[in-house]
Amino acid sequence: MIDFKKHPCFNKEAKGQYARVHLPVAPKCNISCNYCNRKFDCVNESRPGVTSNILSPEQSMVYLKGLKEKMPNLSVVGIAGPGDPFANPNETMETLRLVRKTYDDMILCVSSNGLGIGPYIDELAELEVSHVTITINALDPEILSKVYRWVRFDKKGYFGLEGATILLGKQLEAIEKLKAAGITVKANAIVIPGINEDHLPELAEGLAKMGVDLMNTIPLIPVEDTPFSDLTEPEAATMKAIRKEIGAFLPPMTHCSRCRADAAGLLGKDSTEAMELLSEAAKMTVGCGGGEKEERPYVAVASNEGILVNQHLGEADRLYIFKETPNGYKLVNQRVTPPRGNGDDRWVELGDTLSDCRAILVGGIGPKPSKILGKSGIKVVEMSGLIDQGMDAIYKGEDLRTITKAEAFKCGASCSGTGTGCG
Repeated sequence: MIDFKKHPCFNKEAKGQYARVHLPVAPKCNISCNYCNRKFDCVNESRPGVTSNILSPEQSMVYLKGLKEKMPNLSVVGIAGPGDPFANPNETMETLRLVRKTYDDMILCVSSNGLGIGPYIDELAELEVSHVTITINALDPEILSKVYRWVRFDKKGYFGLEGATILLGKQLEAIEKLKAAGITVKANAIVIPGINEDHLPELAEGLAKMGVDLMNTIPLIPVEDTPFSDLTEPEAATMKAIRKEIGAFLPPMTHCSRCRADAAGLLGKDSTEAMELLSEAAKMTVGCGGGEKEERPYVAVASNEGILVNQHLGEADRLYIFKETPNGYKLVNQRVTPPRGNGDDRWVELGDTLSDCRAILVGGIGPKPSKILGKSGIKVVEMSGLIDQGMDAIYKGEDLRTITKAEAFKCGASCSGTGTGCG
């Protein structure tokens, strides 16, 4: 029997008693917010859209099992990115299915921008996903057009007012359908000075009429390299006044911790032990989940000759791309790596180049490129030995016997850099 009172985000009295975890299985996003930059990640910060690792659905279950042993009071499993769960629907839904199959008393929730959730609401209800958060920043497309750079819907990009209108329409459709399915809906709104702060009472009034259960107003966090980086975070007095205004229409949430996409533990007290478990799970070789096999059929390899995994990524001018066939592993092509000297942008670009690859096998790699590629949804495997051994681990889930990388390939040993980024 699921006890919904144990959800610390929706029940303030449960905040200090019950823990929650966000499983970071959704790296891709279908909108571009002017306040969001998911490239930056510091373990000492707490804000949506950041994670230290990306997990597959199967890896997330390994992580959750270990976490549950460490945290008997863990009552909630959520998916909140670091992209949008329904820009990654296969991974999201498969993870929710696995969690529900294993833990029938666990509270399940998701947090989404609402653009792509519609087709999955019926199954969310079947899986007893009881709480859904929709981030909706205005009911006026003109205002929304100032908040988003672009919106990607049905494999096509939309900009400006057109994109904002599509996004808002899908958000309102989703809320209506979620409420019809009996799901508790929380609305998140980012308080953006000079953009939407005066509109929020009107937003609350409109959402209340649709049956939304509560509203969480979140002060803007100015983030480096975003269009809103020069704006000022709203002061506490401003936030208090806004919450009082929206309180005339909807119950305001007052204990939000602005959680990371990999948050774990009590609200406001994320567990360092959980971060260690997360890192360990991300390194495990387990089967690919959901539609990942179809969407990312290839594996990239850093190799000098195409037989052994024997090259440090920072030194690789090109990568070998393989795929699994009925007759073994086939070399598809070779891809040139981005030029050196561009810092972190080199690895962001490489992530785009390898967007159809589920993994990369390397003899060595620095921590920054490993993290950036991981956030692109690419599993990074450090090893030395035959390429076929690495392929068996990725495609067949077999144990990788060369888990410890050779000293010659450790970052800073075989490369000419400092071991911190190979930019």
